[in-house]
Amino acid sequence: MGTSENPIYLVAETDGGVILEGESSLAISGEYIIVEGFVFQNGFTPTSEVISFRTEEGVCNHCRVTQCVVDNYNPNERFDSDYWVALYGRNNRVDHNSFVGKRNQGVLLAVRLGDEADRENYHRVDHNYFGYRGTLGSNGGETLRIGTSHYCMFNSNTLVEANLFEQCNGEVEIISNKSGQNIYRYNTFRNSRGTLTIRHGDETTINNNFFFGSGLAHTGGIRVINAKQTVVNNYLSGLQGYRFRSALTVMNGVPNSPLNRYVQVTDSDISRNILVECANVGLAVGSDAERSATPDRTTFTDNVFYRKSGGSLFNVFDDLSGITFRGNLLSDGLKPLQSTGFESREINLEDVGNGILLPSGLAVSDSIRRGIDLMATAENTGASYYEMDVQEPFFATGKTIDVSPGTNTIWEAVRSSSRGDVLRLTAAGEYRTTKSIDLPHPISVIAAEGLAEKPTLLFEKTTLFNIENGGSLMLRGVKVDGKACRDRPLNAVVRTSRYSMIRNYKLFIEDCDFTDLDINHSFNVLRVYKNTFADSIVLRNNRFENVSGSVLALDRETDDIGVYNAQSVVVENCLFDDIGQEAIHIHRGGRDESTLGPMVTIKDCTFDEIGGDKRNRTGASIRLHGTQVVQIDGCIFDDSKPVALHLVVGEPVVDITNSVFSGGTKLVDNGEPYRTAGLKRDLTEPMTSLNGRAIGTRLE
Repeated sequence: MGTSENPIYLVAETDGGVILEGESSLAISGEYIIVEGFVFQNGFTPTSEVISFRTEEGVCNHCRVTQCVVDNYNPNERFDSDYWVALYGRNNRVDHNSFVGKRNQGVLLAVRLGDEADRENYHRVDHNYFGYRGTLGSNGGETLRIGTSHYCMFNSNTLVEANLFEQCNGEVEIISNKSGQNIYRYNTFRNSRGTLTIRHGDETTINNNFFFGSGLAHTGGIRVINAKQTVVNNYLSGLQGYRFRSALTVMNGVPNSPLNRYVQVTDSDISRNILVECANVGLAVGSDAERSATPDRTTFTDNVFYRKSGGSLFNVFDDLSGITFRGNLLSDGLKPLQSTGFESREINLEDVGNGILLPSGLAVSDSIRRGIDLMATAENTGASYYEMDVQEPFFATGKTIDVSPGTNTIWEAVRSSSRGDVLRLTAAGEYRTTKSIDLPHPISVIAAEGLAEKPTLLFEKTTLFNIENGGSLMLRGVKVDGKACRDRPLNAVVRTSRYSMIRNYKLFIEDCDFTDLDINHSFNVLRVYKNTFADSIVLRNNRFENVSGSVLALDRETDDIGVYNAQSVVVENCLFDDIGQEAIHIHRGGRDESTLGPMVTIKDCTFDEIGGDKRNRTGASIRLHGTQVVQIDGCIFDDSKPVALHLVVGEPVVDITNSVFSGGTKLVDNGEPYRTAGLKRDLTEPMTSLNGRAIGTRLE
């Protein structure tokens, strides 16, 4: 046992000089132990925790982990769950560590309250860097959690102070507060698609935190649930999230709520916060037959809202009579929530450094200003000696490799490539492969500029490109012909790994032609497998003709627990002609609300004779099940099976506009509401929308 005067040190001889790889973990217990300078990388924990403040002998008290690194320390299976840090005991500290690249399910840093010895713990989590965490596409992607719903009635008394959260996109709850009397202050959130969420527990204080969304979609701020919460003196800028990811969200609750649901917001104070160029503030969010308890005995005072474009900021989902609004200021042009408690006036912003713009001449700005010197930055957080390479999928950042027509020339070029390289096809002609091309890193395959014809890709195996763990693909300006493929069912131009992929991938296909993918049944353009996930899929300016299967089949997560295969799918100016099964099939089952995807945009496309194959199990030309955001605009659906919507959890935002459903093609749904405008039933020439704009694909 150490003492406060003579602690026990477990320290690397040089910071970062001890690297723990393979199946390594660290568990400590006792009093006054300091662990410093270790790096975990190139492996994963053989237990459920990488760093644990508990062993079989007991827990830690007055112990510290500092200047350590956990970098991309993940198992091979996406849904094998673990913690990177598990805090037990009392009066422990986790500070000046770097955590980046957690990709599997499980909270990164968890404060555990399972035993009496773990409660009212007064832990301190400060000056850590929490780096990139990609979208998990499931519940369980929190970066930090204090408590669980089972123990949420206990107080933790944990201080979370001056940590930097950057690109923490795992799920809606970046921080999940699930216990009482915790304090969050001076933390900085940058470009993170989620919120600091008071999910359970009372008497939480959130003050002097800084949120920067940089105008990125789905970046969020603070979400309030439960009683006696204090949210004051926070700065929120450029946040674009909606509903659960709004800049400020006040939830509805469940009457007599069980522990794992939503306790009514009562006796809470939301004051002196400054919101600059944020998209949404949500009040009484989540109102439905179950969540019918509106906020009560809550004050919303002296907040400042600035948005140059004006317009509507507040989204109200239920009665707000239980909230007292007083002294809130709006910049000119912003629509007041109500006449009482809001004043519109000219607001001038002053640049005070660190990317912060404060309204000049207001006392509330002074409250924010006093916290700037203490806010988390890249300079005062993380292990001081460690520079991390996030290595996320990105294209065209490496060298260019010229590839000539011939047999296996693309395969050979990929073998000699590195991350971000571009394979430039230098001439028209045939590029034939007799072997499937495995992609272990992001690769671009593009036609050289100025070619008279598109290079033709032929392949003799069942797939052309295999996106393996860590891989991504950009395909541009080529023709893919399926006539040389093996005469087998279930062929695909692109497929993901058959095994779990811990890294998310991207697929961009632009200015390409796909033809004669029909040598046997169920020939897809893209075939995915369970436990694989795309951050984004973009199809733009392509032709898909004579395909016996589907173009995009993102439908392998069928357990209906909120897991899905792709976050964002964009399809623009594409022609789909004679597709045997669904042109697009996306499935997200279950009623979990911790994620926001999938998001789907289908614009200026033509779908002709889609879905007629007898093996089309859904009987649809497009099947969107559980998608959260859908925009279909300027499209033609002719002589095709129905466009089928199955809308479930999360109040999905669905707009279908300026489109034609002809030749017996129907738009069908499960009875949930969505918006339509400018829909037509007759296909005439030239086809225009109600505003005179041409619709359907405009390929030359």
